[in-house]
Amino acid sequence: MSEFAPICIYLVISPLVSLIPLGVPFPFASNSSTYPEKLSAYECGSNPSGDARSLFDIRFYPVPILFIIPDPEVTFSFPWAVPPNKIDLFGSWSMMTFLLILTIGSLYEWKRGALDRE
Repeated sequence: MSEFAPICIYLVISPLVSLIPLGVPFPFASNSSTYPEKLSAYECGSNPSGDARSLFDIRFYPVPILFIIPDPEVTFSFPWAVPPNKIDLFGSWSMMTFLLILTIGSLYEWKRGALDRE
């Protein structure tokens, strides 16, 4: 049972560490100082104009797509976090293949002008 003691301590302390910061603000909060303007959807000082469901210009769509690229790049770079003598030949070549595909995709985006600002 003694080898499970650290796990039991972790299971007791981890909910406390996460729930105590959530509960601390409640005794100090009050609803008397809130203004109706603060509870409105827009706090920037100007009245909303236009429809919230309006279509965006197509030029805005490549920007979030370009931000998706670093996510799999970082995820698939984790195998290189091990010492080099622990990666076999298949691991090295699969990583090189991934980086080659990533480089080709980046060059394609650059060639098509997706990275240019207007």
